[in-house]
Amino acid sequence: MKKGAYTLLITPLKEDLSLDEEGLKTLVKRQIESGIHGIAPLGVTGDNTLLTDEEVKKVLEIVVENAKGKAKIVPDTCTMSLWKAKERVKMFAGLGADYICVYSPFFVLPKQDGIIKFFEILADESELPIILHNAKGRTGVEITPEMTAHLAKHPNIIGIKDGNKQLDHLAKVIYLTKDDDFEVFTGKDTTAFPFVAAGGNGTFTVAGNVVPEVMKEMIDFALNGEIEKAKTIHLEYYSLFEALRFETNPMAAKMALNLMNLPAGGMRLPLTPLSENKTNILRSIMEKRGLL
Repeated sequence: MKKGAYTLLITPLKEDLSLDEEGLKTLVKRQIESGIHGIAPLGVTGDNTLLTDEEVKKVLEIVVENAKGKAKIVPDTCTMSLWKAKERVKMFAGLGADYICVYSPFFVLPKQDGIIKFFEILADESELPIILHNAKGRTGVEITPEMTAHLAKHPNIIGIKDGNKQLDHLAKVIYLTKDDDFEVFTGKDTTAFPFVAAGGNGTFTVAGNVVPEVMKEMIDFALNGEIEKAKTIHLEYYSLFEALRFETNPMAAKMALNLMNLPAGGMRLPLTPLSENKTNILRSIMEKRGLL
């Protein structure tokens, strides 16, 4: 799998909260122009579970049409059942994705054996390589380092996007999979630099929506061993990384793009726009960074 920075792309909406197809094309073009390593649509940041199946398909069609061959395309399944996940994996492969990120099943709270079988069966049947997605805060279940190490042995499971922010957890995942053909990515901007400096392979980034060129440069420096240069960027943008997780993702990311007069739009219920107080803080941080 290609190492680097993969933007967790938001899904822009029109004023009536319908899908903004032209706005999505604009956002994808901006990502390509930044030189970002990959685009990861249809995750939590992309409002996957708030979209219809038809909208999910249309989003990926647009991303593929405008980015195929220019950046790796990694959509997320965001499903809780094996059967629905199979449908999404088949559809994403048919539409032209490069890899498929697969959330651990949420809401139903499976045991470890169920999670392992879920991923193994999907990987057995998938035409494309599978990337695990661990995010206990969203799913209620953890993919432990030991589970990751077990799944890393599967020839069609090639990496993990790990949303656990604890560096001891991430370090153990790196250690346990060091002898496998397996890439380990963080899902948090605040841990991206220290994670890659400690041996990680890249990041799936919310901040990539706002500053894709910055995220690409920081990760490139870190991967190339230019640690001081990567550290400088990390410290310069850390407050923005934190702010883009205000309240509930993707509220802040969408607000930031709106402030930049880029396509984003509002939120579909039950999500609501970023609060006025947090918006003012976000605006101040962006102004200091010269983004507004």
